Amino acid sequence: MSLFEKHKDLLDQAMRALHERTFFAAYPEHPSPKIYGETADEEGRKRFEASLGKKFDELKQPDPQDWIGEEESPYTQEKLGVTYPSFSVENLLGKAKDAYHHWRKVGADERAGILIESLEGVRSRFFEIAYATMHTTGQGYMMAFQASGPHAADRALEAIASGYEELGRFPGKAHWDKPMGKYNIVLDKQWRAVPKGISVVIGCSTFPTWNSVPGLYASLVTGNPVIVKPHPGAVLPMAIVVAEIQKVLIENDLDPSICQLAVDSFDSMITKDLAEHPTVKLIDYTGNSAFGSYLEALEGKVVFTEKTGVNSAILDSAQDIDKVAANLAFSVALYSGQMCTAPQNFYIPSGGVITPGGKVSFDEFAQKLVDNINGLVDNPKAGPFVLGTIQNKNTGDRISNAANLGGKVWLASRSIENPMFKNARIATPVVIELDASQKDKFSTELFGPIVLLIKTKDTDESIALAQEMAMEHGAISCGAYTTDDTVKEKIADEMALAATPVSFNLVGGIYMNQNAGFSDFHVTGGNPAGNASFTNPEYVVKRFTWVGHREPAVQA
Repeated sequence: MSLFEKHKDLLDQAMRALHERTFFAAYPEHPSPKIYGETADEEGRKRFEASLGKKFDELKQPDPQDWIGEEESPYTQEKLGVTYPSFSVENLLGKAKDAYHHWRKVGADERAGILIESLEGVRSRFFEIAYATMHTTGQGYMMAFQASGPHAADRALEAIASGYEELGRFPGKAHWDKPMGKYNIVLDKQWRAVPKGISVVIGCSTFPTWNSVPGLYASLVTGNPVIVKPHPGAVLPMAIVVAEIQKVLIENDLDPSICQLAVDSFDSMITKDLAEHPTVKLIDYTGNSAFGSYLEALEGKVVFTEKTGVNSAILDSAQDIDKVAANLAFSVALYSGQMCTAPQNFYIPSGGVITPGGKVSFDEFAQKLVDNINGLVDNPKAGPFVLGTIQNKNTGDRISNAANLGGKVWLASRSIENPMFKNARIATPVVIELDASQKDKFSTELFGPIVLLIKTKDTDESIALAQEMAMEHGAISCGAYTTDDTVKEKIADEMALAATPVSFNLVGGIYMNQNAGFSDFHVTGGNPAGNASFTNPEYVVKRFTWVGHREPAVQA
């Protein structure tokens, strides 16, 4: 049985899910992580720990020029000591160029089968990847497992399914017969989906797999060789993924250089050298806006970006304001606000929020939010694990400096203790009040657990400001609370014009930060927060070109 036949049912389910947009998870997380094996967690932890201080020698990339690695755990603030084989840019590109001509000749069926098989290998290492993610990004354990394991694998499968479907959109050949009266013009035609060429995937430090695997698998399924350039602070999770892909390639007598890992150091980064090289045709990037805009401006490249944005929460009215405050408190505390979908700007009318029991004033809501944040972070069974740690020291500095914005500080950031890691770098959310007139204070992304409560004249001004921030500075998510259908439609329409999806009236266990594979489009590509959206058709069709050939048909 071929790998395509082995995985065809799953591929068909995934393609169907793309169209239905209802819940689908090929790699579930419930009812508990133990569905992947009673001892899988312990085995994954031991495997991660066994890799510390050693060379990562699983990659099929021989004869490195050096071994480098600079990862540090935000939990222990100690080096992981894992080193990876490094190569010159020319070496990587030379191998990728050779691999291109092998991989592009592999049919779409075979490519899809190989790639889904690689996800089965990744699946067997979900827990090892979880600990690697935890100790490079600072995510809490459960988020690290979910986001870098099942959720990332679902996003990868989504890209495979989307790419496979687009490759099959048109027939490979056709007999073309045009009547001309006394005779017919008869041609035989064929069409080929030609991959664009070498692809570079540039990873980020906070979600190294979830943000990288969609572009990685979208390029691979459409026939492009890929060089994965992870953030030097978060290499191990993607090194494991690349190793599993290379393993399946070799098992199928293919060149492992179809997918390579390219590591660098903070002092000697190779990202620009790779991106600017004329042989690189595709670039996927997650990170800050300045570098993303630079990449988008490169000539001769197809670039897919997810950059920074200013996410909003609009408060108009609510059925239960306490549940709203609890939901938003969790949203800002989750992974210490280090999510591209986390809310930052809370727009609240000066006259208060309408509830069945009367209006809740601006100050009353602010206090409810603060109380809920404190209740969460001071809960020893929840706080340290929801917050995780601060991945980057620069984020810690930004949190410390937030009080200098000039508004009223409703809640100062502080550190709490993680019972398992005494040296964990932790900062609780800071909550600051600003006025709608202080636009210069809230018109940029303040990455981290920084909450700005912005007092507006009314809901109309709240909507206008949220739309303006999205249009001018980008937004990936928006939360809104209203019990008025007219207001709800206005928010939906105005934010749609700003290419920003809205989560309405979320309470309980679902948060505006969360994004579901096969259902939610992550980033729309329609505002400055990014020019791409995974996984919509454009995300894959721009990775290859349809080329047609024709010739007179041979007459029988």
